[in-house]
Amino acid sequence: MISSISIIIPILNEEKYIEKCLDSIIDSDYPKESMEILLIDGGSQDKTIEIIKTYQQKYSFLKLLHNPKKIVPVAMNIGIQEAKGEYIIRLDAHSFYPKEYFSKLIKYHHKLNADNVGGIVKTDVKNKTIKANSIKFVLSHPLGVGNSDFRVGVDEVKEVDTVPFGCYPKSVFEKYGLYDERLVRNQDIELNKRIINGGGKIYLVPDIECTYYARENFTDLAKNNFANGKWNILTAYYTKTLNSLSFRHFVPLIFVLSLILPLVGSVFYPKLIYISAFSLISYLALVIIISIKINNKSTSILYLIVSFIVLHISYGIGSVLGIWEIIKKGIK
Repeated sequence: MISSISIIIPILNEEKYIEKCLDSIIDSDYPKESMEILLIDGGSQDKTIEIIKTYQQKYSFLKLLHNPKKIVPVAMNIGIQEAKGEYIIRLDAHSFYPKEYFSKLIKYHHKLNADNVGGIVKTDVKNKTIKANSIKFVLSHPLGVGNSDFRVGVDEVKEVDTVPFGCYPKSVFEKYGLYDERLVRNQDIELNKRIINGGGKIYLVPDIECTYYARENFTDLAKNNFANGKWNILTAYYTKTLNSLSFRHFVPLIFVLSLILPLVGSVFYPKLIYISAFSLISYLALVIIISIKINNKSTSILYLIVSFIVLHISYGIGSVLGIWEIIKKGIK
């Protein structure tokens, strides 16, 4: 018997990506009578809703719901409570999913008796400019994303602490709870850690792959990673634990502090500035070496270097301001 699935996609101003995403889902080999697609919109101001309504005229299994609070965890909880499927699959509109994606997710769920199953994410860009390609390579490299298994890849099925675009039995949310609506970012990581702490099992399957379309300019790259860095700190504060995050999430913070604190301290003890200088020179040397190594005909060494710097600095500054926000506002 075919398991029924509910695909939940939080959306907000996705006119550039929503068609390709929906086409990939609709073209999948999973039986449409056992599928529903729940698009949870946070108030899109572009043509996203208009595009979705044209799809609704053709496909009755596609539903559009409103998310008044705009953030992802609220969207997911709205979708979960509305879902009719035996399995909940959390997707992203910035992605493309292969024909067998959903069939494989359910196949491995039955095989592994898992609480969550996910696959490898391949980073790509929609417009193949030299700048966009450089950003793509940086977001696929260990220096850019750390030791994240679902980005750098694995050779065999592996038990992990989190996966992207997870597939959960609906009963998981009854057992472990819904998404934490305080968390603008990191809500998937926190939920998965809650599952593991409760004795659940999460598996990364290399045979399952999807494509994520990254930001294509430095401004969007900076904005996204600034928010990621900030919410690493706020996630730790709200959940009162560091268990949902890994050391790699705080490396940019440590780097930025290694620049700022000695520089400030040098006002009182001038020789401290050498610490900042050493940290900066060591970092730039590493980034330049890696950029030269990974450069190819579709990228530029300069754009690779700038991509690494924008990624790490924006992420680190976001974390610093996350700390400042907690101190300033006295969040409790």
